[in-house]
Amino acid sequence: MATSKLFITLAGLICMAPINTCSSAAASTASMATRPPSPNFPAIFVFGDSTVDTGNNNYVKTLFKANLPPYGENFPDHIPTGRFSDGKLVPDFLASFLGIKDDVPPFLKPNLSENELRTGVTFASAGSGYDYLTTSLSNAIPVSKQVEMFKSYINKLKGIVGKDKGNNIIGEALVIISAGTNDFVFNFYDIPTRRLEFDIVGYQHFLLQKLEDFLKELYELGCRKMIVAGLPPIGCLPIQMTAKFQIPTNRKCLEDQNSDAESYNKKLAKLLPELQAKLPGSKLAYADVYEPLFDMINYPQQYGFVEIKRGCCGTGIIEALFLCNAMTPICRNPSEFLFWDCIHPSQQAYIYLANYIIEEVVPLFDK
Repeated sequence: MATSKLFITLAGLICMAPINTCSSAAASTASMATRPPSPNFPAIFVFGDSTVDTGNNNYVKTLFKANLPPYGENFPDHIPTGRFSDGKLVPDFLASFLGIKDDVPPFLKPNLSENELRTGVTFASAGSGYDYLTTSLSNAIPVSKQVEMFKSYINKLKGIVGKDKGNNIIGEALVIISAGTNDFVFNFYDIPTRRLEFDIVGYQHFLLQKLEDFLKELYELGCRKMIVAGLPPIGCLPIQMTAKFQIPTNRKCLEDQNSDAESYNKKLAKLLPELQAKLPGSKLAYADVYEPLFDMINYPQQYGFVEIKRGCCGTGIIEALFLCNAMTPICRNPSEFLFWDCIHPSQQAYIYLANYIIEEVVPLFDK
């Protein structure tokens, strides 16, 4: 993707001033104000890993938590909600841009209001993946179990609005699925468990089959409008560069891991229309998060980023989860960092990704 096209499309929507002078609230307002009408979704449902977990892991026995400072540094009232970033995540911005709600609560949050249930929740869990081995390390909620949570949600929803209206909400809702990175990192790269039985192509097909089964389950439960995110440039994650013992002053993206992510994404993009043809009435859209993130890495100045190889928290090369804590110093301006910790993007990067999805992916549901 050409950098000029991406920058004009995204940055022009976020703020007319330099990026580091824009608040997230101003960004959301500007995006909503300049956009043509979007499809009307009554709710948003989210499945996946830490990129879309807004706090479910707060209620799970796992070390994969982000409910302590400095996480949430730029969230309203500086609250650490369990989101693995300094602020909001892509589903929060999508919900806001689409006029559904300001942010997406976790399903496991106690005492969810009826309005929160009617307009959707996230079932995602940090440390999760399509492969069941992934959560044997993290003790997170695997994607397969997130379906069981969704079934429980459906019962609650229909108890509030009735069966017919509940079915309508589920069928018209926007469904977001974002997972896969942990599968490769936990099981193939850093801990090579699956490499004992698969080569990279075999493992890609293994995960895509798991994903296909998952999408079919959601379809059987009534979901029709689904966005599936591809993999990011895994080899550019600060933690992956650190795992290869790259020193802070000379860090480069790992080309082999990026190449693996790209080939997986191509297969995913091919799979979705084939599966859609088998599921009458469905719309399965591919969200390419690789190219936008890679564009930010290659042309950081176009986005106002000054640091792309380490996170804002601490040294930025090893700090994540409990290593990023209240005692860890953080950078002065997180909006200038592509990454918040050594794994997860900053809120500013998530704003760009959300705008990209609104501009390039959501309009597909009008066709």
